[in-house]
Amino acid sequence: MTRKRGGVRAPGVKWILAASIILVAATIWFVVGLPANLTRGAEVRIVIPKGASFRQAAESLAAKGVVTSARAFAFYGRVRRHDRSLRWGTYVLHDAMSWEQVLTSLRLGRGVVHTLTIPEGWTVAEIVPAMVDVLDIAADSVLAAVRDTALRRRLDVPTPTIEGYLFPDTYTFPDRATARDAILSMVERFEQKWKPEWDSILPRLKLRRHDVVTLASIVEREVRRGEERPVVSAVYHNRLRRRMPLQADPTIDYALGRKPGRVLYKDLRIDSPYNTYRFPGLPPGPIGSPGAASIEAALKPANVPYLYFVAAADGHHEFRRTYAEHLAAIRMVRSRPARDTAASVDTTGKPPAKSP
Repeated sequence: MTRKRGGVRAPGVKWILAASIILVAATIWFVVGLPANLTRGAEVRIVIPKGASFRQAAESLAAKGVVTSARAFAFYGRVRRHDRSLRWGTYVLHDAMSWEQVLTSLRLGRGVVHTLTIPEGWTVAEIVPAMVDVLDIAADSVLAAVRDTALRRRLDVPTPTIEGYLFPDTYTFPDRATARDAILSMVERFEQKWKPEWDSILPRLKLRRHDVVTLASIVEREVRRGEERPVVSAVYHNRLRRRMPLQADPTIDYALGRKPGRVLYKDLRIDSPYNTYRFPGLPPGPIGSPGAASIEAALKPANVPYLYFVAAADGHHEFRRTYAEHLAAIRMVRSRPARDTAASVDTTGKPPAKSP
């Protein structure tokens, strides 16, 4: 018989146990099932370094507000037996995720992203190894993507690759992104950056978009000071109108498949349509990925009469109208103290540096 106290029956052990279970379940549901932040749901970037422990990951999550307590979340991971299946990387999570969702993301690598930065002027030959390294994909798949016939047709590109149309920028790709997905993102970024009003300028210049991108890629490689872009562009436009060879050193480097450097007489013998010392007009296509500023400079050259320029060691150019003035500018640049002329001197319309 159950004893009574004060006329009220004392609760049995079963009722106490049931109430405790309900209380614990409710607590777990509240702590684990509910998100850390019910109002914002903001995107949060979390870096889990390679070799980090689950506790270290929990501390990073707590610091960003994704979980309420690093200690409690670490304990929860141990209880769920998933504290040893952590995938490292950069995650894009939300501070409105439940703890179970966060744990699943860390266990399966959901939300892992890869960041790839393409600097202005980079060539396909430079972009491919960077993509292979960052995205952990095969080089052959990247090369196939940049040679894709449908993509070249979409861009109206006559060259074997879409060189020049992989817009220089910083990209974030999801884990296991394919080469085609990544290349397509870069092409779409180029198309987004190409302003509709630029199309109306092309007829006046008597150039196609491909020509402008090609010219912009040369300007990108020539210029170290941004304010000189429209002037360098003007020199090339003036030469094109006069049907003079562009004599652009960066095109020689591209033809030789090397990084920018000092151009020698022997380099000019290369039989390549990208040799703008031998072949007049623009080369067949871009020699790298120009940024928006260089594209705009190619479309809007400065109103100047220059046909020549020579680069000084500090990166600025001396611009001249006549060849005689240009030779004098070369002598002036080369006569400066050695500490000012340590860098190689590149010029347009110059006799190239002599072979050693």
